Amino acid sequence: MARRWNIAEEDLKRKELLVLYVKENRTISEISRILSLSESAVYDRLLRLNIQTLRHKKPGFNNVNLKVTVPDKYTGELAEFIGILLGDGHLSPTQVTVTLGTKENTYAEYVIRLMKNLFNVKPKIIFSKSGYAVIYLGSAPIVRWLLSMGLAFNKVAAQVSVPEWCLRKKTFMIGMMRGLIDTDGSIYKLKSGSIQISFCNRSRPLLESVRLILLRLGFNPSRVGEKNIYLTRKDDVYKYVTEIGFKNPKHKSRYLMFTNMGGSYSGNYSRL
Repeated sequence: MARRWNIAEEDLKRKELLVLYVKENRTISEISRILSLSESAVYDRLLRLNIQTLRHKKPGFNNVNLKVTVPDKYTGELAEFIGILLGDGHLSPTQVTVTLGTKENTYAEYVIRLMKNLFNVKPKIIFSKSGYAVIYLGSAPIVRWLLSMGLAFNKVAAQVSVPEWCLRKKTFMIGMMRGLIDTDGSIYKLKSGSIQISFCNRSRPLLESVRLILLRLGFNPSRVGEKNIYLTRKDDVYKYVTEIGFKNPKHKSRYLMFTNMGGSYSGNYSRL
């Protein structure tokens, strides 16, 4: 049972919610992320503090946004976004969310531009108390469309994999790999001095699909481990950097640091 607030605490909580819910007209979902509370906890707090719910005044009421459009064809950009969702994304019945780390603000801007290009509406972004960037787009039709191609509300429980269409063209596979590595990938230096790229995920079918894509693109990936797959050969790492590249600056900067390239690079490294 929740501890009873004293008068000062109750007044502070009421003012906080009045600013967020009424003055700034934020949704319960937005407030839950800002305050690091569940949506039900935010709703209960509104009732507890006698703040009238104003659902009909919220943007995207019932998440029916007529400006949102579903892409009319498969593209490398769409494949990249699907890769991002399979990595750091989440679907609820009415919302598409991508949650990025505390030092990924530049990459968050890239993801926002990508989503705007794909769906014709700029998604919103908020920052949790712990500093995570949460990008979200409210649209039940988009969620249903993504579910229809094999994505799921619980990626691990459903053991999701790469949509079949992403395997049809080289440009789709490149986009998919970039989205996956930029989110669930790592790049680091081994004790031997070699640079290694790793992809980590708890869905076995997804790991198997990643290995298949890498093989089709001419790489020599490791066998699938419990939750990882690796690129370790020097030629493979260089091939990845020059032919696929990173849109997430944290991976780019680590590669440049490991190769002692600093901030200066040109030519084939433009894909970084």
